[in-house]
Amino acid sequence: MPHEPAASGALAVFDLDGTITCRDTLLPFIFACLWPRPWRLPRMLALLPLGLAFLLHRDRGRVKGELIRATLGGLPRPYLEQCTARYVPALLQRGVFAEALQAITRHRERGDKLLLMSASVDLYVPAIGQALGFAQTICTRVRWRQDGRLDGRLASANCRGSEKQRCLAAVLARDRPARVEAYGNSSADLPHMRLATQSYFINGSARRLRSTPSIQVLHWSQRC
Repeated sequence: MPHEPAASGALAVFDLDGTITCRDTLLPFIFACLWPRPWRLPRMLALLPLGLAFLLHRDRGRVKGELIRATLGGLPRPYLEQCTARYVPALLQRGVFAEALQAITRHRERGDKLLLMSASVDLYVPAIGQALGFAQTICTRVRWRQDGRLDGRLASANCRGSEKQRCLAAVLARDRPARVEAYGNSSADLPHMRLATQSYFINGSARRLRSTPSIQVLHWSQRC
């Protein structure tokens, strides 16, 4: 049996979209679910009014929930689980940064606890976390109907920005890790990244980080 590294007492926190994966994961997942049921594809036309709604209200969580509800709402849980089972291996095979996988492996070999935090939804994020060996996953949750079919609206706060910061603060208060390293790629990740001992801003601009020396810019480009 392979030797399991001793726990280091450190925590490594990874964002998903644009940090581990090369791009957004939600829209490709929706397309993957709709493609075997092409009569549902016109539901993607909901993107236009939802885009206008975002411009008016700036509520990403509301738009995300309405998009999922409009496109996938009413689909049974077993079907969506099948979609996830197809989507996740394909994504990890050709849609992630090799440097991200190397960083995850490095932390695991050190014995660091791995935490995946994402604003993307629990239809597939926990499966990605499990496939990559994360000990814990925190993400946005969606609602289900009593009949076992997807409602699609959000069942939790959108795990982004201040909400992601709040979630990480709760983990730190509970676990009190000796050291925290965080990886993110957008301005919305900066609030929780500032809670870490050392953070890494993936493919971002160093100019906005001049006042935060604990955040280092890394450039990842290698695809698997």
